[in-house]
Amino acid sequence: MMLSKLASRSALGARVAAQRTLPAIWSRGMAKDNKPQSQSQRFSRPQGTPAQKASTQPPASSSSSTKPPPSAAAAAAAAAAAAQPKPVEPQETEKEAAAEEPIDLSKLPDLTQGIPSTLEYERAGATNRSALAAVDEEEAATSGGSGRAKGELPASAYVSSSERRRQRWANYMFAMAALSIVGGTVYLGRDWDDEELAKNPDHPNGWGFGLWWNRAKARLGDTMTYYQEPAFEKLLPDVDPSFERPYTLCISLEDMLLHSEWTREHGWRVAKRPGVDYFLRYLSQYYEIVLFTTVPFATAEPLVRKLDPYRFIMWPLYREATKYKDGEVIKDLSYLNRDLSKVIIIDTNPKHVRDQPENAIILPKWTGEPKDQELVSLVPFLEFIHTMQYGDVRKVLKSFEGTHIPTEFARREAIARHEHNKLVAAKKHRSSSGGGLLGHLGLKPSNMSLMVQPEGEESPQEAFAKGKMLQDIARERGIRNYLMLEEEIKKNGEKWLKEETELQEKAQKEAMKGMQSSLLGWFTGSAEQPKQENPSSPETKA
Repeated sequence: MMLSKLASRSALGARVAAQRTLPAIWSRGMAKDNKPQSQSQRFSRPQGTPAQKASTQPPASSSSSTKPPPSAAAAAAAAAAAAQPKPVEPQETEKEAAAEEPIDLSKLPDLTQGIPSTLEYERAGATNRSALAAVDEEEAATSGGSGRAKGELPASAYVSSSERRRQRWANYMFAMAALSIVGGTVYLGRDWDDEELAKNPDHPNGWGFGLWWNRAKARLGDTMTYYQEPAFEKLLPDVDPSFERPYTLCISLEDMLLHSEWTREHGWRVAKRPGVDYFLRYLSQYYEIVLFTTVPFATAEPLVRKLDPYRFIMWPLYREATKYKDGEVIKDLSYLNRDLSKVIIIDTNPKHVRDQPENAIILPKWTGEPKDQELVSLVPFLEFIHTMQYGDVRKVLKSFEGTHIPTEFARREAIARHEHNKLVAAKKHRSSSGGGLLGHLGLKPSNMSLMVQPEGEESPQEAFAKGKMLQDIARERGIRNYLMLEEEIKKNGEKWLKEETELQEKAQKEAMKGMQSSLLGWFTGSAEQPKQENPSSPETKA
């Protein structure tokens, strides 16, 4: 009994001693583990905890087999002490740290400014694309080649009802559009009426598929020509018999009369070519001047009104009067309603006049030079054509083909003047001087307009006797008319502009009244119409 009590007390004492020594041993071990490790130890593979190392060490051998067996209390204390982990010696940790090589911190990325970009690394192709391909192959293998894994819902299961409804309406719209195209094509192939059949005799009526297809193509072609052909079949009205100008001169606007450019300093600016006023006013006494430009009406109309406030340009034609063919804008003179043998067009783009190149004079584009004289230098040549009254201006232009017209005309005129002076010196007949002049110019006039002598002007025969040439007489008359016109503009120019402004305002007011009356007619026309037609009303009697 006493022995059992002593044994229990010794066991209890062993447990208390073990509990007292455990914190001290554990604190020493933790202190050794919490020592500052080197950089290599933080990034190296863990070597195991001290407890694991202590558990791997072999147990100590027993002392001697001759010792007496220990008591139960001693055995319990020994077992508790053996269960406790043994601390690792500091020398072993330092040896392991010294054995590993330190890492160069300068090669590591600087994370103080955020995570660096990997865009250049990815562009260089350094990513492991083969690993991604292996993942894709593995997903395809698991899905069995059907596009989705086992148990996964189809893509249609994730479409909302509103999306299905929109898709259904879209299909309906596509079907309606297809039916409309088919129905429209069938409608275009219907039989002609009497008026249409007269215009399309090559495609008669009938029920054959070929006949139907030809009629559909013809009608579709007529629809497309509405946007490709000029707005009117006759761009100019019929010629007035009392009009004294037998020739028509078409001129361009862009890079010929005007030049526009944009700069950062000034923005958009438009410059007028030197001599434009003289060119228009002087030649207006010889030609019917028509402005033929590819600029739209809304853009060109304000420019033309400022350029020519006194309306020496009789007929302005804009982009709506041109023709679109093979991707190019063309000025087709056949729509002018004028005899092409009496039409001259001056342009800066040969593509614009490719349908009638024999009627064209091509000038280089004016880029804004303030001392340009190219346009004014054409005045003597154009004046001479009117003076000689040629039946076909295309033959005259053909004789100057491939040359600079002002220079070539001046050369021919100098030769003719030399021959004329010879004839005057030899005292030949006055009638022969005109013929010799024309022969040296290489031109044969059909009728000379200067043979009609105005009042107060010397006759051509008297002028020839004084050594004057035919173009000298025409130039003196043209300059005299031009100076008279300039004098009238100075005296009455402001008055003309004011009257024109008043007429425009009056026309606008009348147009506004007409619009208002037509608008009110929708509401009050049924009530006011009987009053106006009633013959017994006082207004009708008056």
